[in-house]
Amino acid sequence: MGRSGRGQKHLRSSFWPSGGGIHHQPRPAGVSCPVPLLEASDLVRTYPLTDAPVPALRGVSLTVNRGDFVALMGPSGCGKSTLLQICGGMDRADGGRLCLDGQNVAAMGDAELTRLRRERIGFVFQFFNLLPTLTIQENIAMPLMLARLPEREAFARAAKLAERVGIGHRLGHLPAHVSGGEAQRAALARAVIHEPALLIADEPTGSLDSTNGARVLELFRELNRELGVAILMATHDASVAAAAGTILRMKDGRIQSEE
Repeated sequence: MGRSGRGQKHLRSSFWPSGGGIHHQPRPAGVSCPVPLLEASDLVRTYPLTDAPVPALRGVSLTVNRGDFVALMGPSGCGKSTLLQICGGMDRADGGRLCLDGQNVAAMGDAELTRLRRERIGFVFQFFNLLPTLTIQENIAMPLMLARLPEREAFARAAKLAERVGIGHRLGHLPAHVSGGEAQRAALARAVIHEPALLIADEPTGSLDSTNGARVLELFRELNRELGVAILMATHDASVAAAAGTILRMKDGRIQSEE
C-alpha cells in the first residue's frame, strides 16, 4: 500500500471498449481535499442493535493510491465488508474521516455521493447481484444507461467488453441461464464498463470453483496492471489475497498488520 500510482495516462488496452468512459462531472466545490485516491482515518462504525451496540470498525485507517491492489483478510465479523461499504460510499462512518477521489465524503450530500459511486467506483460482490429480468448484455450496459449514454452505444460497448471477459456468447441470456463463473465475469464487466478509478470487491471468488475463481482473479490483475485501476478486495482466502500487492489483516474491527 502507498505505492506510487501507475498513472492514469496508460494507452488503452483491449480491456476497455472503444469510446472512453462516461463523462465525469466536475468535483463539487467546497468538498475537495488533497489526498490519494482513497484515504481513511480513524473510521468508526457501530451498529445500534436493540440489546447492545455492536462495534464493526474501531478506528481503522488506510490509504489506497491509484494503481494499488489491496486485499483485506480476516475472519467473518472482523469488519471487512463494513469497511468496503464505507470506502465505496454505500454506508457512512459514525466517526473518522474518509476522502475518496479527492472528495471529503462526510461533506457530500446524498446526490453527490450517488454520483461519485456511479462515476468513479465499480462494485463486485460475492453473489453477483445481476438483475434477473435483464439479459447479460443489459446488465453490463446498465451503468452507461444510468449515465444516459445512447442505448446503441451502451450495448455495443457492453458486447465488446463481454467478449473481452469471455462471455460474448452469453449476451442474450438471463443470469439464471449462465454459470456462476460467467455471471461473475458479467458482474466484473458491469463494474468496470464506466472506467472507474476504484474497484471494490467483496469476496469476489467466494461462490466460484477454483478454475473460475482463478479466471476472475486474472481479470482483476489485468485491470490493475494494464490500466492502473485501484482495487480494494475483501477475502478470507489466503490464495486469493496473494494476488494483491498489499495484504491488510483485520481482527475485531481493527487492522492488525500489513504485508
